[in-house]
Amino acid sequence: MLLFGDTVRSAALRHEIPLAIIDPVLFAELNGQCFVLTSQLEKDRVIQAIPDTEVLDWFEFGYRDLLESGMTFAQADREAAVRAVHRIGITDAIVPGDFPLGLAERLQSAGITLTVDDETVERRRRTKSSLELDGVRAAQRAAEAGMSAAYEMLSRAQPSHHGQLELGGELLLAETVRGAVRAACAEEGAPCPPEVIVASVWQGGGHEPGTGPLPAGLPIVVDIWPRHETSACWADMTRTFVAGKPAREHAGLIAARAGLVQSALEQAKAAIRPGITGRELFDAACDLFESAGYLTQRTSQREDEVEGFQFSLGHGVGLEVHESPALGMGGRDPLITGDVLAIEPGLWDTRIGEIRFEDLVLVTDHGCETLARFPYHLTLPM
Repeated sequence: MLLFGDTVRSAALRHEIPLAIIDPVLFAELNGQCFVLTSQLEKDRVIQAIPDTEVLDWFEFGYRDLLESGMTFAQADREAAVRAVHRIGITDAIVPGDFPLGLAERLQSAGITLTVDDETVERRRRTKSSLELDGVRAAQRAAEAGMSAAYEMLSRAQPSHHGQLELGGELLLAETVRGAVRAACAEEGAPCPPEVIVASVWQGGGHEPGTGPLPAGLPIVVDIWPRHETSACWADMTRTFVAGKPAREHAGLIAARAGLVQSALEQAKAAIRPGITGRELFDAACDLFESAGYLTQRTSQREDEVEGFQFSLGHGVGLEVHESPALGMGGRDPLITGDVLAIEPGLWDTRIGEIRFEDLVLVTDHGCETLARFPYHLTLPM
């Protein structure tokens, strides 16, 4: 196997080399022996992090002379990498689909056969290392801190005469709640991206983060995905809140959908075990929603349909916030012990918006462990 890039942007490399390295590195494995081609600046760190790895230096392969000859840094990287691969003794290798094209062409011109094999590369990091699992748990604790900040702010808000939430005499905006969420997560060492979701039927949908005033008496979805800075691992968590008493025509809709979504979440968690596929879990959720009269991805006739359950049941989480295995219509891979999954059933209704709950779980030998420790509040005390 060959990987090339930096460990900040490449999840595959970060799994093999659990360090933040901003400069290009080559990772190779041959017959169980691992090799890392990097600079002298990183040698001691790499040896300490992965002691059984043989560390090679760019300058061993004429890197300085390549630059002196007029090559660009990128060209010198490729040429030195090819020389290192020859030294290691690799004649054919698997690579991920995002392997750099320029290096792939140079390796192939040097007689090295490359085969794209995303499944094998992804599977190596589905079972999390202890360091990664610690990072996921830390990110999850940060998500809970962020969710607590959102809950506290929404709980203190009051409905205005125009059906908007106010806090301290000012309109409560999605941006204000998002700022509190991000500050709380950052304080726990796992910052959130700017686009974390605080949305309602008034604004937001899909991955649109939501802007402007928030409604009283209607669902407000808060979807948080912080990244633990030390390990680079993510968490993902969603809760839905209703601040203020729902209007009579909406109260029954909200309660029924919230109960059904939470049932779908608990049903999925109860069914998780090694060997079951993401598609089987997704189908069971669709069965539940369809039996209650809701559209799902399986039954909708329009590609732009939004009503009901029109997305997957979830996804893997780790060094990427969305990674294998899939838990939707394409979820063909059996779950394995060590998978970390975000389970997120939800229902959308154009009258009231979305209700969604999302928990992070760890697949164990006989089931799953729920990593999220935040209650499923819906109507908030005011």
